[in-house]
Amino acid sequence: MNTEFVEALEEIARSKGIDAEVLLEAIEAALISAYKKNFGSLQNVRVEVHRSTGEFKVFSRKEIVEEVEDERTEIALAQAKKINPGFELGDVVEFEVTPKEFGRIAAQTAKQVVVQRIREAERNIIYDEYVNKEQDIITGIVQRQEAGNVFIDLGKTEALLTPQEQMPGEEYNPHDRIKAYIVEVKKTTKGPQIIVSRTHPGLLKRLFELEVPEIADGTVEIKSVAREAGSRSKIAVSSRDENVDPVGACVGPKGARVQTIVNELKGEKVDIVKWSSDPVTYVANALSPAKVVSVLVDESAKTARVIVPDYQLSLAIGKEGQNARLAAKLTGCKIDIKSESQAEQANLSNQEGDQDG
Repeated sequence: MNTEFVEALEEIARSKGIDAEVLLEAIEAALISAYKKNFGSLQNVRVEVHRSTGEFKVFSRKEIVEEVEDERTEIALAQAKKINPGFELGDVVEFEVTPKEFGRIAAQTAKQVVVQRIREAERNIIYDEYVNKEQDIITGIVQRQEAGNVFIDLGKTEALLTPQEQMPGEEYNPHDRIKAYIVEVKKTTKGPQIIVSRTHPGLLKRLFELEVPEIADGTVEIKSVAREAGSRSKIAVSSRDENVDPVGACVGPKGARVQTIVNELKGEKVDIVKWSSDPVTYVANALSPAKVVSVLVDESAKTARVIVPDYQLSLAIGKEGQNARLAAKLTGCKIDIKSESQAEQANLSNQEGDQDG
């Protein structure tokens, strides 16, 4: 090793963001192992790489003792004082034992250490970059599919879209460009693993934040999101400015903003409703597009009884109960929906019961 090697290390350190001293210390530690492995040495040794010239030396280290039991690691006090009269018991004496044929092994070992440390540093840089993007959207290109998993190329690394995080019925073809939500970034022995989702409610929330300037600047706030990915979602919004209609801002001119999001989610229907601090109003809004006659909310029990016109019952409940289910998720209330005639019948039954009583 020579000055060119040291210069190369410093250049690597600058370009990869690795401390050159950390690299040199790692090389020294690896050279100790290489020396012991190749020269069958059980003695205590230290390897030094000169920081300026790149030259290396191997030193045998022996502790000064009264009586020597192992000549490989110990030296008698009398013998040590011949080297330097100032030595005392317990001090360590070093002897250079650099083998002539150690150069090739040293160079190879140093190369392996540098390559390994560069790989580790690059993995750490990628991890640090993406761990700060958790709960954010990334755009990537579908690379391949294996055992149901979709791998998305992000440029420096790839993300994993598991079957559980894939939208029902959505196809992922190689070279397709897609957006996904970063759920988690894990450190593994093979580098960072980036888990992404196309079904997470956070994807819908972040898409609105990116598409609607009023949300980005804080004028409009997303209060709640309920999502059944690939089918239908509801999002509740409010405005901090009474002059700004939160629903209109999210819909956009001629529906352009929400349509962009619907297109990204491959046709998933999105209901945008106005949030209200009044639970009665909020529950009624959440059941949109259905019209509501009355709402009775028990806040302590987190339940709501809703009455709708007869012709609105199926719309309020939705296909397979979807509208009611999403409204319940959005508001955090268990919602019981009845038509006017059902409610009237129930009242008649209760009155008859009271009379019988």
